[in-house]
Amino acid sequence: RAMVRVVHPKIGETIYDGAVGSAGFLCEAFDYLRAKPHLTTRDLKTWQESTFYGIEKKSLAYVIAIMNMILHGIETPNIVHANTLSFNLADVQDKDRYDVILANPPFGGKERKEVQQNFPIKTGETAFLFLQHFIKMLKAGGRAGVVIKNTFLSNSDAKSLRKLLLESCNLHTVLDCPSGTFQGAGVKTVVLFFEKGAPTRKTWYYQLDPGRSLGKTNPLNDADLAEFIELQKTFADSPKSWSVAAASIDPATFDLSVKNPDGGVAVVHRSPQDIMDEIAALDAESGEVLGNIRRSLSAADGALL
Repeated sequence: RAMVRVVHPKIGETIYDGAVGSAGFLCEAFDYLRAKPHLTTRDLKTWQESTFYGIEKKSLAYVIAIMNMILHGIETPNIVHANTLSFNLADVQDKDRYDVILANPPFGGKERKEVQQNFPIKTGETAFLFLQHFIKMLKAGGRAGVVIKNTFLSNSDAKSLRKLLLESCNLHTVLDCPSGTFQGAGVKTVVLFFEKGAPTRKTWYYQLDPGRSLGKTNPLNDADLAEFIELQKTFADSPKSWSVAAASIDPATFDLSVKNPDGGVAVVHRSPQDIMDEIAALDAESGEVLGNIRRSLSAADGALL
């Protein structure tokens, strides 16, 4: 929800997630736009039919995404069942691009050489290929919020990609998230907020510290992110936030590491038991979703008979 509020989509803009998963971002954006006052009949038609787009590779996630969007009230889920990374970026035209991108691509995957050939910057890291895809798919002036593992900010293998991001987009905000923020990620993450077009001049960092360990049973809430959303409006400095001029970034590395000049906040490490409990909860949730789908399919088969 915080990512949607920062990116601030508007009626008439197209919103895209190329790693759609269960369509959580698209549904959140739908709810955000639904709350807008004085929507006309034309607005509602645009909002329903030609606003939300996504791609999902995994069959189960694709089905869940469609069901989730329909249950939220999206009558025309424009979701494609395909491998996003199989599309060659050289073939992308202006008509293929989107106004807003919100995404949390998968981490830790390794892609084959033939997949890497679709990208100007060759890397086996799945998340880094997705970021290239999102930069390319964004319209000039378009806005994005993308979750990525925090090693992207300093990993030497991602130097060329950081250079591309800084030179082709305005990376205006980096939200440094504590462990456990995104369930199932398994690694510490950051959220990159950027706008396509002008190069980066200054980047504002915010170090999120909810003051507790996060997990499946103890997720982030709106109150945890209230300060971030308020300070981000003016890129204000605080004990948890600061700005870095692009001119001060080392061109030899393009290192974007989170380095709080005030010393930052203490890192809260999750206990092994917390991690095991989260894994068990995720397994149980997956089993419940599969059970619901099986029952729905059985009911549909019975109706046909």
